[in-house]
Amino acid sequence: MSSPTIIFDRRQVQRQRARAAPNFHRHDFLFREIKDRLADRLLDIDRRFEAILNLGARCPVLDGDGEGEGDGNNNGDGNGIFTADLCAALRPDNATAYLVLDEEYLPFKPQSLDLVISNLCLHWVNDVPGTLLQIRQAMKPDGLFLAALLGGNTLFELRDCLMAAELEVTGGAGPRVAPFADIRDAGALLQRAGFALPVTDQDTITVTYDNAFSLMEELRGMGEGSALVETPRPIPPRALFPRAAAIYHQRYAGADGRIPATFQVIYLHGWAPAPSQQQPLKPGSAKNRLADVLNTLELPTGERAKPGDNH
Repeated sequence: MSSPTIIFDRRQVQRQRARAAPNFHRHDFLFREIKDRLADRLLDIDRRFEAILNLGARCPVLDGDGEGEGDGNNNGDGNGIFTADLCAALRPDNATAYLVLDEEYLPFKPQSLDLVISNLCLHWVNDVPGTLLQIRQAMKPDGLFLAALLGGNTLFELRDCLMAAELEVTGGAGPRVAPFADIRDAGALLQRAGFALPVTDQDTITVTYDNAFSLMEELRGMGEGSALVETPRPIPPRALFPRAAAIYHQRYAGADGRIPATFQVIYLHGWAPAPSQQQPLKPGSAKNRLADVLNTLELPTGERAKPGDNH
């Protein structure tokens, strides 16, 4: 098996989260919103989970004291809830069990968890297929994996304007905003990792700011600044960012002068395989012909209907 491409500097991801931790509560609106949406999805599942992992400590969906918004009848008394993150500084006050770990190297025993839920954490992982495989292997049969991560359309406005400004300043451009997963690939990633009954969908959340500098300050406050391993050659910020901000305003500002920032959120939902789950029918096992149900004529592949045939 080939090694995954290293896109993100994981130490930089850790440093950015640590710097953001003291004032994260001032910039956590997106994480709080997605926490609520994940909690609503969990409430729709009539199951009781005992061994639970919050993968990601920025607004974990289930609290360590058993009193999280998404608890209801879905988990036990809180003693089996673990919260884990790459950054120790993000430990919530009510997290009774907190683990500092790298999401790319999970330490859990096989079949030890029956719910893994992750709020906007996995888009900074280099080897997403490998991490999903580790999660699935750590889950008990019929365990649930539920996650939200940023998708490929996130911050397309900022990416566009930074590239345009860099082209003006240097005559060339390189990536400055992280490449995120595409919704079209999300279901395939779940299947590749061995999850059963995979489901993916997405939300688009648009937020407005006074200017591009306010947006970039917000991203730093979230701990979501760029952590790309390969960055374009250094350009003096005084030359790049003011021009990017001006282009942003020219291309995207509304009538009120505020600029939009798009966050695409992809949801992953899958189950660890179990014999009790619904299974697809084997090819050829149907007892009724679709042509009979539709009251139409069934033709062999490649054969054309004749005039007067019912089709």
